[in-house]
Amino acid sequence: MRTKILTIVGARPQFIKAAPMSKVFLDNPFFEEILVHTGQHFDKNMSDIFFEELKIPTPKYNLGVHSCAHTEMTAQMMQSLEKVVHIENPAGVLVYGDTNSTLASALVATKNKLPLFHVEAGLRCIDRTIPEEINRRVTDVLSDLLFCPTPLALENARKENLAQRSFLVGDVMFDLFKIFQGQINEVPAVLKQLGLSSKGYHLLTIHREVNTTNKDLFKKLINFVSNHSGGAPVLFLVHPRTKALAVQLPDNFMVSPPQGYKDMVHLTSNARTIFTDSGGLQKEACFARVPCVTLYYETTWEETIQSGWNVLWENVDKRAPYSSELCDYGDGHACEKIHEHLRHFYET
Repeated sequence: MRTKILTIVGARPQFIKAAPMSKVFLDNPFFEEILVHTGQHFDKNMSDIFFEELKIPTPKYNLGVHSCAHTEMTAQMMQSLEKVVHIENPAGVLVYGDTNSTLASALVATKNKLPLFHVEAGLRCIDRTIPEEINRRVTDVLSDLLFCPTPLALENARKENLAQRSFLVGDVMFDLFKIFQGQINEVPAVLKQLGLSSKGYHLLTIHREVNTTNKDLFKKLINFVSNHSGGAPVLFLVHPRTKALAVQLPDNFMVSPPQGYKDMVHLTSNARTIFTDSGGLQKEACFARVPCVTLYYETTWEETIQSGWNVLWENVDKRAPYSSELCDYGDGHACEKIHEHLRHFYET
């Protein structure tokens, strides 16, 4: 009988991270993966398209929890997840990243005495009050195995006395990016529709709560991007949370909905500059060796800053020298290493 693992996802970045890991589970008979979608991201462009395009197995459960405050969302997820746990009786729970879905899953697993495995563990930022930082810290403390994507993440875990449970495996997003970067020959429809060419545009995304609930800050960020665009077109992929704010924009801004993963790899790789508050896009810009400016006051991906490919917007004139080496994110086989550690956990 195969060992049953409950994998819980709920947001766009988690679908991307789960895609290569789910493939490894399918290719190896030791584990049976039961996929659960909490419903945190429910818009077609933020959810369905990724399952279709990345060939992620259809979730056995979709909890449909979304569009409510952090505490209420987490509580509703916990109630629904506990019912799934009782139905499936899994041998362990696998979670990704730092969303409310991650925190809810970690608490349910621990309360039900199930082993918890955290992919993308050990990330830290300065501000311990932001929801994502709370989620990742609590999840790491509760996890039985912490899968760290970079040496710095592993060092953070060690500083918090989590070393015995922590393993450096590389970044699962790097695994997937490497695969898809070799499949970007077809020009995305959005570029054709807007008449944009390779290296002829900047790419912009803004979605973080602090940036989208403060209208003055949002306007300040838009003005910053405009002032640093050199008049070139700015392709603004508008997150559902940002839609109401993106009404009065500079003339060189072109608005489009979020894109699927394959098109996003193409858009990232062929942009002049990436302007974003997304942690995942910061990394992908670095993977593609495209200059990135982070529209936030800090980043959990300090490696991108050190490499020169990323800089915080308030320090835009202090970019480090560009590095041609990019070894901090692993060798493209993070998922296989995670699988090996999980199998060892159950065989010993």
